[in-house]
Amino acid sequence: CWEVRKRNSSEWCRFIRSNPDCQLEGGFLNYLEGVFCVFPPRLLPLAVTLYALWLLYLFIILGVTAEKFFCPNLSAISTNLKLSHNVAVSLGRPHVFSLTFPLHGVTFLAFGNGAPDVFSAVVAFSDPRTAGLAIGAIFGAGVFVTTVVAGGIALVKPFTAASRPFLRDVIFYMVAVFLTFMVLYFGRITMGGALGYLGLYVFYVFTVVLCTWIHRRQRGDGLPPPGPWQPELPTNAEERESSGTNSGDYGEEYRPLLPAQETSLHILTSALSPLDYRKWRRKPWYWRVFKVFKVPVELVLLLTVPVVDPDKDDLNWKRPLNCLHVLTSPLLCVLTLKSGTYGLYQIQGVFPVWGLISLVGSILAIIIFITTSNEEPPKYHCVFAFLGFLASAMWINAAATELVNILRTLGIIFQLSNTVLGLTLLAWGNSIGDTFSDLTMARQGYPRMAFSACFGGIIFNILVGVGLGCLLQMTSSQLVVKLEPDSLLVWILAGALGLSLVFSFVSVPAQCFQLGKAYGVCLILYYLAFLCVALLTEFRVIHLSAI
Repeated sequence: CWEVRKRNSSEWCRFIRSNPDCQLEGGFLNYLEGVFCVFPPRLLPLAVTLYALWLLYLFIILGVTAEKFFCPNLSAISTNLKLSHNVAVSLGRPHVFSLTFPLHGVTFLAFGNGAPDVFSAVVAFSDPRTAGLAIGAIFGAGVFVTTVVAGGIALVKPFTAASRPFLRDVIFYMVAVFLTFMVLYFGRITMGGALGYLGLYVFYVFTVVLCTWIHRRQRGDGLPPPGPWQPELPTNAEERESSGTNSGDYGEEYRPLLPAQETSLHILTSALSPLDYRKWRRKPWYWRVFKVFKVPVELVLLLTVPVVDPDKDDLNWKRPLNCLHVLTSPLLCVLTLKSGTYGLYQIQGVFPVWGLISLVGSILAIIIFITTSNEEPPKYHCVFAFLGFLASAMWINAAATELVNILRTLGIIFQLSNTVLGLTLLAWGNSIGDTFSDLTMARQGYPRMAFSACFGGIIFNILVGVGLGCLLQMTSSQLVVKLEPDSLLVWILAGALGLSLVFSFVSVPAQCFQLGKAYGVCLILYYLAFLCVALLTEFRVIHLSAI
């Protein structure tokens, strides 16, 4: 499909429509036809600009969905499954520690934070033409987080790293990178290899739990050492305020002295308002501008994704809105699954599946509305957490599909490989949230937690992203997935990630785990050098014959 730019502009549209390699897998929009058929050749810069803005907005959709809907529902599910612990809301640290705490952190919370990365990898692996995006994004995010983010933490707040969690996480991550290097070397991965990735993550979880139990016994049931799960806990009151999705809860100072029963219409309108006007007046102008862009996304998500909050007295039960979710959430799932293919399917060629879902959902919504009250959630309210988890996962999957398709389109327009797009745009977009949260945590006085998250969180992304992505691509007749490197850039990327891990593995203990600004500067300079080499390789300045 890259040949399209080498042809005359009058042939672009015919070439795109007749070439099977130019057909995009899944997605609701055909970006290739849009840029080469809808827009005239002279407006190509305008089309690219619109695509770039839409790409940025897709990252916003992924971030908002994961932060405000996917993660809260995962937390509620883990609470209902008795996988959580008692957390002090003042400091965000455990008062009563149990072995389920690390299990909760390295499974549910890791899945919540890594959802955009994993879904992007799964979508990219589903098509051999975009597998390079997944490899580039996973390795690129690894290099970025372990150098720029880790170095930034050391620059913001010099600290002493936790020795055992650091060594454990770096060793596991080096093993994962080595496995991926071997897969790329042989050019294929079997079902056993894909299951081996997932098995290694299970072993990592077991190791975290075992190390925590040993440390607990040594310290006499004291607090556990900082681990990769602790950064997921709230660190201040503002985070707890923003973690909710209902702007009607303004805190104790705004609650009425005498309780009053609200009408269903008032509950619905307040629950669907994504703006907290008191908070709006306190925030700076740039926060307000960003919020304006997020409001449409949050409004649509509020309409289609229920959120259960175990920390609230009413568990975030909003009867009229939750009854509406019984209709909208299943409808969303069936219309986004395989880009609406199953939802538009007609039963016996007469009745569409979406119509059946709407009918059943409407009946259930009416029954729930009649049999419940506004004041008290029903006993089965926890089911809404599973429904919200599924709906938010479908939103993330749909956004990730569009993200991969638009990146492939930009690659064809600019004649860039999927690998370089993955290690730059996709890796930066998926890592920007972790970057800000880790640096903020370091400035607030928790650099050890932030540093542990750099190495602990990305273990989930590489092991589950590659393992699950390749496993879902396999069929009963095809148990091998080909992952052949398309250029020298893949090997440079893998080598750069391995070298950065070896550097930290050697230099951090050599400094007695006391990390200062010199360590941070070295990591950031290393990433800049790697990025220069990667771009020079992409543009053929560095090529194999010159090495």
